[in-house]
Amino acid sequence: MELLRSTLTPITHNLPLPIQRILISLLGPSCYTTLVHDIAPTSPCVSLLVSKALGVGIIAASPLVKLDQIRILINSQSAVGVSLLAYVLETVAYGIGLAYNARRGNPISTYGETALIAAQNVVIAVLVLRYEGRGGAVTGAFLAGLLTAAWAIADERVVGEGALTGLQLGANVLGVVSKAPQIWTVWREGGRVFMYLAGSLARIFTTMREVGDKLILYGFVAGFLLNAVLAIQMVYYWNGATKIAKAVEKGKQPEKIAKGSSTATANKPKGPTTRRRG
Repeated sequence: MELLRSTLTPITHNLPLPIQRILISLLGPSCYTTLVHDIAPTSPCVSLLVSKALGVGIIAASPLVKLDQIRILINSQSAVGVSLLAYVLETVAYGIGLAYNARRGNPISTYGETALIAAQNVVIAVLVLRYEGRGGAVTGAFLAGLLTAAWAIADERVVGEGALTGLQLGANVLGVVSKAPQIWTVWREGGRVFMYLAGSLARIFTTMREVGDKLILYGFVAGFLLNAVLAIQMVYYWNGATKIAKAVEKGKQPEKIAKGSSTATANKPKGPTTRRRG
């Protein structure tokens, strides 16, 4: 460790000022000095570093979360099968969570992806309105309503602290409700949700380590449990698809695989018998 420290300290002691400011804003002066300047890691600062790394990683990956859905909508020019209500509810929940965290002064690394995902939801909602033929007036009213609501919850003179806490509690409920259409869709058709599961689990850790707000924590726990349901459904459908694929390779009918061995036994033709008649 001493060899590593003696090698790196000439570099860490002379970092460019902008990099120093970024690292200090992320780690705080104490952990910056411990981890970067002196290279003398301690358990609390290492756990904070892990939490910050997870948070920054989630934020960096968040622009890709709904990009595929946006691409599919644009390529197909159709909104069939897309639940506008689910995206609106999720966007409202994200907007409330964003205002709650910002007004509480929580580190942006613990909630920054919320703004990026909410923006992607707005793009999807606008595309859905367009492809459903709702017209520019409806889309304009929708965007104006979102902007007005965002301004209201960001200004404490309009929405007080008590009201904001109540809205955050309601946002947790909205987050749960917005997952219901997705769970139903996956139950029918399958889907990919493991990134959401990993992200919500990481957010539980970062919230416990950096925020300590139980209201926010309970929201992430609820989201993790629902994403776990989606992930279990994914595993179920993967297993079903694997069985059908193997059945096709062997020349069997997939229906027989799905019905089970008892059905196959019941449909088996009877062979000749040696029992004497009469």
